[in-house]
Order: sequence, then structure tokens, then C-alpha cells
Amino acid sequence: MRIDLLDPAPFGRNDFWSTFTWLRANAPVHWHPEPGGDGFWVLSKHRDIVSVYADSDTFSSARGMRLDTDPAAVAAVAQRMLIVSDAPHHARLKRALYQAFGPQQMPRLEALVRTVVGELVAEAAEHDEMDFIDLAKQLPNRVVCAMMGIPRADWAWIGALTTDAFDSPDETVRSNAHSEIFLYFMELLDERRARPGDDLVSQIAHDTLVDEGDGTERPLSDEEIIFNCNGVLSGANETTRYSAAGAVHMFARLPEQWELLRGLGPAGVAPAVEEILRWTTPGVHAMRTALRDTEINGTRVAAGDRVTLWNVSANRDEDVFTDPHDFRVDRRPNRHVAFGHGRHLCLGARLARFELGALLTEMLATLDGFELTGPALFNSSNFTWGIKSLPVRLLRSRVSAHRERAAL
Repeated sequence: MRIDLLDPAPFGRNDFWSTFTWLRANAPVHWHPEPGGDGFWVLSKHRDIVSVYADSDTFSSARGMRLDTDPAAVAAVAQRMLIVSDAPHHARLKRALYQAFGPQQMPRLEALVRTVVGELVAEAAEHDEMDFIDLAKQLPNRVVCAMMGIPRADWAWIGALTTDAFDSPDETVRSNAHSEIFLYFMELLDERRARPGDDLVSQIAHDTLVDEGDGTERPLSDEEIIFNCNGVLSGANETTRYSAAGAVHMFARLPEQWELLRGLGPAGVAPAVEEILRWTTPGVHAMRTALRDTEINGTRVAAGDRVTLWNVSANRDEDVFTDPHDFRVDRRPNRHVAFGHGRHLCLGARLARFELGALLTEMLATLDGFELTGPALFNSSNFTWGIKSLPVRLLRSRVSAHRERAAL
């Protein structure tokens, strides 16, 4: 079988799944050549991917965490940006940044999410038909921009810039978008240094300390704040957007799953969120670099080799998931790796789960379901992937319609 995971076309057509089915069965640790490059290893089995994620002593993130990265750009942020850091820097940064996402912050963030979700679903309910991605992309963007205290007039621009920075097929566009985001956060940070508020940037700038491991603590540097605000912005926007759109796509194709979820009531929301995350897996792959000679599933891997972890394949692994190609909102257990695994488990995973759960809860209360009015279109990316257009008709809840009439 011809394997070319560098070709974006199958991702745009949503027909890459058979490639990973073949790899899991025939070549779970596969050497992938690279035109003009050194090549890389492809891991497709859940057990191997989880094992590499967990072994941060052998496999480094600091040399880049995706294919097609600019080594100079990675070097500029390595050990200062969470996703391209190794121990001990990674652990110290994560402990510091976790203060902004920990349990003590969740009541405030949950209230913010509920407000945003209520506004968005109310706005959407005014239309019989819409491109659902217009709602899906606004949910995480509004939440994270509000968290950071970004002026509302800039929200749409920031959201578009984030998409360009991480999803554009053009390297120049990606680079320019990152530069604009960094410049924006530099200005925002200067303002928060002078006039702190109750937002995330102010908290990180004034109240967050990094444990240096020798009994001393220090504030985060400007570079650490700016780089990691960029990481929070991108992670929050992309995962929730693609997962929300992917969920509605499946509920429109499988209305019986929507009815099953309605019948399960509030207790059914949490497992449904996990199945949505497994099914959509917006973070297609992650990359690590071997720091020393090692073995993966009996295959020799040399120091310096790049190893790619294909989360989309792990989340369809027949050895882990019963009927992995079926979308089932009541699936249990569900040991997906949509947020990675181990030390590099996504910092915003709790927030993303709550956003999806709040959206499901609000839609269940106001909508009977969804009908597709056109084909779902997918973006052509082997890194961050999902639906970029989803024309749907919203089926209004009879209960909601009755309440509206009673209020007239």
C-alpha cells in the first residue's frame, strides 16, 4: 500500500482512515520517507503512542512537535513555550500556568462559558439554516478572548489570525500570522503590566511564579507569557471548533444518536463529549525526537530520529475500542488520546470539555436535531484537522417554540 502522510489531499477528502487501518495491522512502526528530508517514523497503535507520550526522558518535544516546522522558529521558543519544552522546564512552566486553569479558577470560567454558549445558541436559533462552523469557531474564540481580556472589537480578527497561524497550507502565511499574534500579545502584556485587571494575562503577569527547583521562585518572563498565550489561544480555538462541528455533523447523519443522548439526560453529556473528542481528534499528529537509541514495539529507533504519533489512528485502534468506526455517544470506556497523554496532556483539556458539554446541554434544550443542507468540507491538514464548512438546518424544539409563543 502506498503511504504518503505528507499529502494533504486525503485529509481534505476525509478518506485517510483506511491508510491507518492498514498501518495498524501491517506496519505499526513504519518508516516514512520524506522528499528532500530525512524521513520519520509513523506510530499508529494506541499502546505505542501512549508509551512514547509517557517517556519524555527518551523522546523530546523541544526540537519541534509537528511535521513541517521551521527549526529556527522552534529553537526561538524552545524551553519557553510549553508545547516545545522538556523536563525540567516543562514541569515548572506547566505548574505555573496551571494556576490559571486549575480547579480554583473553574467556577469563573464555567460561568463565562455558560454565558457565551447561551448567547451563541440564542443567536443561532434565530436562523433556520446556517453554516454551523460559524457558531463552532466563535465559542472557543469568545471564551478565550474574554479570559484574556482582549477587547471585543478584536475577537474576530484574533480568531482568523489563529486559524492562519496553525492551519494555513502556506508557510509564509503561518509565519506572518504568528508574528502578528506575538506583536499583539507584546502590546497587551505591556498594558497589563501597567494596568492589571482580573483577566488571564494580568494573572500570569503579576501573580504567577515559576519554581526554579532550587527553593527560589521567579515571575514568568515576557517571552514565556507571550509564547504561552499564543499556545493557549491556538489550543482553545482549534480543538473545540472542530469537535463541535464534527459532533453536529454526526448528529445530522445519525439522528438516532441525538435521540439517544436526549434520552440519557444530563448524565449522558460527559460520555458524549468523550466520544466526540475521540471521533473528531482535531490534533491529528504530534512529533517527538529520540534523544538516544531505543526500541519501539521491537523496532530500532536511532538517536535524532523524528517519531510521529498519529492520534487519529490511536483513537480508532481496534485493540482498544470496540467497533472503533462507529460513533456512539454512550461509549464506555473511552481511553482516547485527543488531548495527548502524560506530561504533555493539553493544559486546556478541562476547559474544552466543559465548552463542549455546555454546548450540548444548551442545544439539547432548544433543538430537536439537525439536517445537512450541503456537504461537509474538511481542511487539508495533517496536523490540526476538522470540518471547515457544515451547512445545516436547525430543527427547533417544540418545547422551545411553545415557550416563545407563550411569551408573546
